[in-house]
Amino acid sequence: MEHTSRTHALSHRCPHLRTATAMCGVALIQMGLLGQAQGQSWQDQQPTSRPSEIHQAAGLSPIIVRAQKQDEDLLTVPASITVVDGQALEEKGAQSLDVLPGMVSGLSFQSMGQSGLMPPVIRGLNANVTSFSSSVALIVDGVATLRGQGFDDPLLGVEQVEVLKGPQSTLYGRNAEAGVISITTRKPDNAPYAFISAEAGNYDRRAVRFDLSHPVVQDQLFLGVAGSFSRKDGFLENTWLGQKDGGQLRRSGRFALRWTPGTRTDAILRYTQNEYRDQASLWGSPASPERTEVRSGTEGWNRSTSRAWSLDITHRFDSGIRLRSTTARNTYLDDLQQDTDFQPADMMHIGRRHEFTTLSQELRLEGGEAGETRWLAGLYLDDDEQDLSFSQKTPMALILTSGLQRQRTSALFTHWTIPLSGPWSLVAGGRLEHTRIHFDMPGMDRQSRNYTQFSPKLAMQYALNPDTHLYASLSEGYRAGGFNAFSPPAYRDYEPEKVWAFELGAKGTVLDNTLRYSAALYAMNIRQMQVQQMGMPGQVFITNAATGRSIGAEFDVDYQLAPGWNLQAGLALNRSTFREFQDGAKSYDGNDNAFSPRVSGYAGLRYQDARGWYAQARLHGASKIYLDAANEYSRNGFGVLDVSAGYMFKDVELSIYANNVANRHYDSVGFLNGLVTIYSPPREIGVRVSWKL
Repeated sequence: MEHTSRTHALSHRCPHLRTATAMCGVALIQMGLLGQAQGQSWQDQQPTSRPSEIHQAAGLSPIIVRAQKQDEDLLTVPASITVVDGQALEEKGAQSLDVLPGMVSGLSFQSMGQSGLMPPVIRGLNANVTSFSSSVALIVDGVATLRGQGFDDPLLGVEQVEVLKGPQSTLYGRNAEAGVISITTRKPDNAPYAFISAEAGNYDRRAVRFDLSHPVVQDQLFLGVAGSFSRKDGFLENTWLGQKDGGQLRRSGRFALRWTPGTRTDAILRYTQNEYRDQASLWGSPASPERTEVRSGTEGWNRSTSRAWSLDITHRFDSGIRLRSTTARNTYLDDLQQDTDFQPADMMHIGRRHEFTTLSQELRLEGGEAGETRWLAGLYLDDDEQDLSFSQKTPMALILTSGLQRQRTSALFTHWTIPLSGPWSLVAGGRLEHTRIHFDMPGMDRQSRNYTQFSPKLAMQYALNPDTHLYASLSEGYRAGGFNAFSPPAYRDYEPEKVWAFELGAKGTVLDNTLRYSAALYAMNIRQMQVQQMGMPGQVFITNAATGRSIGAEFDVDYQLAPGWNLQAGLALNRSTFREFQDGAKSYDGNDNAFSPRVSGYAGLRYQDARGWYAQARLHGASKIYLDAANEYSRNGFGVLDVSAGYMFKDVELSIYANNVANRHYDSVGFLNGLVTIYSPPREIGVRVSWKL
């Protein structure tokens, strides 16, 4: 829908990152000196290009996106992109990415019942958590998360969320084969800003959020801080212990220090931390006599934490060319224990303590004006370390396993937007990426492998008129290969998964710019498909045993029906199947890919009265999905209605809300090969008070 420390040690272990980080430091010093020589503030600078001028009219405001890592008008980008603005997220009280499927067509998350573990699904491509990689990349202010673990964000101080659908490996590299979720947070500047909200609801829910910024030195130094705290009781009835299980607690914070020493230099230091301190996962037994009832005597918890540091520097030279450097360190500690037999005696449980650390550096040059040839070229380096510890309790024994996977990646990439004769334009790009992986496990010789991947993209766009754009694109994406800790020797490693995608699309505005629309048709061919197989009970591993296809269509509208009235709606149709998949003696040819709904969508209607009150309703849902390749276990289709209403008293807003009004159940029954039911969240009712400066 198109609307609105270990860094030093790692650099010594990774020479190309040490070199790039040193380059970044030198660049910062040079940029600061250049900026000080200019004698004019960054806020007074006029941008070198004005993509918003491409599409100016009354009605819906133009939307500027950085989908191709340059500012562009949404309607002129030959790709399927959904944009959700920060105001809509504030109105929703959003504190997690799980709100996006109700605002973005064709996006869903695998239901895991565990905070911080939300593998995304776009266009039928999912991400198996066993492989520690994702089919969709999450980018927050240039910092990447490339696996299902830690695939979340507290959505503090968000300016805009962009969801790019289809392969994006040309610009974003590995694990962006199905798309990218890109989040941009608000930059602190000369204008003081304050937003504070508090809410309370059923299940003893309590939440507080704030977002504050203020100039420290006018025109030069600015500080922003944001944070949130939320808690709620669980809804699982533990009849053995006589208590409610499944309670959740989250603490999040974000810090930004921005320095603009002159007209051409902008440097931002950011830090984000997100903590989960939950009880047991929202799991139960499919054999339970009552829904959400367990008899567990084994303690369960989720004590996971994410932390991210980044330094983002942009400098514009006299020639108009811009240099951007992003240095980041992103860590996620996945710390969890969960009962799996739901009985008083501790017969079966799982536990894990995985720590993922990624140190990355990107250097990028950008050039070109709106209406002229626009280009960028870049260098990307990262060092990714996965320290894995896993425990599995069975009636026979407690099995402890550990391993260390180290991955170093380097890439060169370029992207060009070239106006051709008349209304035609060409987009072309490519990325050459090389990865070297080491895997160490006690009692096993070191395993190593290398692979090099070239990811091209080519698109043609035709401007039928200033308000209507047609495009066709061909692109390739890929998901990283890796090693299995639990597998027969013949299946110790697995290859990258590769996707070729062809897309036809149309986007534009009609009815005097009061209705913005987009439509896309796509077909994807999946090679060396990464699938999960089981050798013996408890032995799960990834292989490239399958090939697949995904075909579908997406339709989105944003419509100002009348003064104060706004309608947003999206519909996604998809069929993602295995062409070939032989799992031992079993053939899954023609089966649906797991976690991939054939139909999904949403519709939202909002009325904003000029006197300050509003009311809105949003319906979203999806068809049945399967939880396994055999298509034996499933989650039924569902439709969920959320409603809210409120009133603005000058700078204070009071609102009431109800999520999942009808208290619909859409449990995933039979997860882990029939062992577990993952419960859907119940109805939530609450009140929210917000104040904005």
